[in-house]
Amino acid sequence: MSTAAARDALEAAYRNEKRRVLASLIRLVGGFEAAEEALHEAFAAAAAQWPREGVPANPYGWLVSAGRFKTIDRWRREGRLASALPELAALAEDEQEPAMPELIQDDELRLIFVCCHPSLAPDARAALTLREVGGLTTEEIARAYLAPAPTIAQRIVRAKGRIRDDAIPYEVPSRGELPARLDSALQVIYLIFNEGYAATQGPSLTRADLCAEAVRLGRLVVDLLDEPEALGLLALMLLHESRRATRINAAGDLILLEDQDRSLWDRELIAEGQRLIERALTSRRAGPYLLQAAIAALHAEAPTTAQTDWSQIVALYDVLHRLTPSPVVALNRGAALGMRDGPQAGLDAIEAVLQQGGLDGYHLAHAARADMQRRLGLSGEARTSYRTALDLTRQPAERRFLEARLSQLT
Repeated sequence: MSTAAARDALEAAYRNEKRRVLASLIRLVGGFEAAEEALHEAFAAAAAQWPREGVPANPYGWLVSAGRFKTIDRWRREGRLASALPELAALAEDEQEPAMPELIQDDELRLIFVCCHPSLAPDARAALTLREVGGLTTEEIARAYLAPAPTIAQRIVRAKGRIRDDAIPYEVPSRGELPARLDSALQVIYLIFNEGYAATQGPSLTRADLCAEAVRLGRLVVDLLDEPEALGLLALMLLHESRRATRINAAGDLILLEDQDRSLWDRELIAEGQRLIERALTSRRAGPYLLQAAIAALHAEAPTTAQTDWSQIVALYDVLHRLTPSPVVALNRGAALGMRDGPQAGLDAIEAVLQQGGLDGYHLAHAARADMQRRLGLSGEARTSYRTALDLTRQPAERRFLEARLSQLT
């Protein structure tokens, strides 16, 4: 095999299998630091061997096996045999995939529930899981939380330190313990999907791999726990996924919802999302994900932007804001208000949200204000808001869109 072909295969394995390999190694070696070291050693071994020996039929299995035996060799060299006998017994088993409890058979989902241990602070749980399971960078996680990257890095370090100091085991909770960790697990899956649907950085606005992984995990959670919020989250992701491909054109430029070709939306995903919402509503318990799914369904059902039921969307945002008050929810409500009652009403609502603070560094807030100002003919104010939004984003597709808006105004 040529070196170039082996390199391409290795890059594909790193992109597609890294999260899964790491999750399996954490289960096998029982700790984050040892697993991360094993992961690096496995990919280094692949870089050396695949060009000579060819790409294995099962890259994931090869990498897990390489990481496992590299760990055994390292522990032998370090003289850790006596203290690591239980781990070595598991690592040295002949089976590629040791038998796992029937409750959760997917390593990545297992790891999510393990990381969402109640002894960790909620924000630390999510940050750690997004980093270790989602494979998101510290900067991507910071964007999701509208927080500085150093703050997120500290949360991850503290969470790992707590796991190490308290000797929290890699242990899947019992079925009775799962509901207490469900909210954190759903939040992690949702944020993985968000990064795929609107990437923080990189050449493309969307990342199909992250969207697909989040949907896969969402389906596993629904199979595991028939909870309305799990159903709501899966419905929400499917409804967004149904139109992800229409969010960019052939050149990779952003297409707004109002300009998307709705005939290209995936009607099967929309129908599945609607069925999940109906199933969740039978519980008569509506949480944030179910409410957001209901809003997404109204968009999916509308023939055009003008024919969208904006009154119902504003009403749902009102309920959502009462349930989980946040500046982002208030911002989205303001944008919907602008569609229902006109741009002046939308601008007033968005200005009120910005004045309350918390969204100064959020480029979409300034872009939403700029859009209302543009629609009102306030060209000077709109240019200022667009420039602020442009300064706050590094995403190429979003930057091109904002630059085009500025160009139109000037």
